[in-house]
Amino acid sequence: MTDTPDPADDPGAERAEVPAAPAASTKRPRRLAAVVAGFDHPLTLGFLVTIGVLGALVLGLAVSSVGSVLVYIVLAMFLALGLDPLVRRLEAKKVKRGAGIAIVFCGFALAMTAFIFFIFPPVLAQIGQLVQAIPDAIAGIPESAWFAGLDADTQRAVQAGIEQAGDWISSPSTLAHLGGGLVTAGIGFIGGISATFIVVALTLYFLASLAASKQALYALAPARSRARLEDLTERITGSVGSALVGSVTLSLINAAVVFVLHLLIGLPFPALMAVIAFVITLIPLFGSVIFWVLGSVVALFTSPTQALIFAICYLVYIQIESYVVSPRVMNKAISIPPALVLIGALVGGALMGIVGVLLALPIIASLLLIIREVIVPRQDLKV
Repeated sequence: MTDTPDPADDPGAERAEVPAAPAASTKRPRRLAAVVAGFDHPLTLGFLVTIGVLGALVLGLAVSSVGSVLVYIVLAMFLALGLDPLVRRLEAKKVKRGAGIAIVFCGFALAMTAFIFFIFPPVLAQIGQLVQAIPDAIAGIPESAWFAGLDADTQRAVQAGIEQAGDWISSPSTLAHLGGGLVTAGIGFIGGISATFIVVALTLYFLASLAASKQALYALAPARSRARLEDLTERITGSVGSALVGSVTLSLINAAVVFVLHLLIGLPFPALMAVIAFVITLIPLFGSVIFWVLGSVVALFTSPTQALIFAICYLVYIQIESYVVSPRVMNKAISIPPALVLIGALVGGALMGIVGVLLALPIIASLLLIIREVIVPRQDLKV
């Protein structure tokens, strides 16, 4: 009888039953462990952190150096979105898109030409008149009727404030600052002309290629999500366009009301105050209130009675604007909480000045629409 060999006694049989692990599977974990161990070394970690900081600084310097170009691009994009609803209305009347863009831009060019030739010269003249009238107005305060009606202590306080204001205006440092400000304003005016041509060219390009850009964006999304993306994009662009057009329209109405009130009441500088009203009332919700205070204070130097009449009349218009004009002009824009409007205006003004204030409202409206239509429904599905 032959003995059957035991597999435990045969090492070759055991090796035949259990194949050896591939060499690649053992090398990969070792390489990964070596890389991780390298990151733990203080010199390697410090080198990588230094490279990261230097890269961030270079990127920040690059962005700051082309900051003005980025502002032009963003402004042109939003202007294109603001003009697109007008072009679409012309397209709905069987006008080709190219002809509609030409019609809209011709209208815009005519409006700018009218401003330059009919409004800008009176504004410059009234600025000079205002600068000349400020010292006379301050000096004439002690002889005014309302000053005579004040008590002795208040008169002394007002007189001290007038003297301090006169000393500040006549000081050499103030005159130097004013002269430097005029030079800066002149340089800014020249730069603004070139920037206007750049923004107009970019706006024309974005407006002409807006439909193709949207289709390219839709093609990047999966086929099942394209209808949803298209609906959301159209709503966002429509909201941005409505907000921009509505803000400019309300500011134009404000400027017209201020101009007419100054003419009817007999207040000076009607064209200048109308332009100031247009710029300030671009601030959503709070711009009219800010100009109400500013316009009343400026009118006070002419006559307390006229200032009171202006304050009452413009306050009445603010109520009409809030409850009648604004709901009709901004009917397609998304409702935004007043606190977010104020925060957006402050942040936009700090970053980009008047342009940032103008763009704050449509940006916030777009973010709110994305939150309401995308983020909130996803959160509701999580139980």
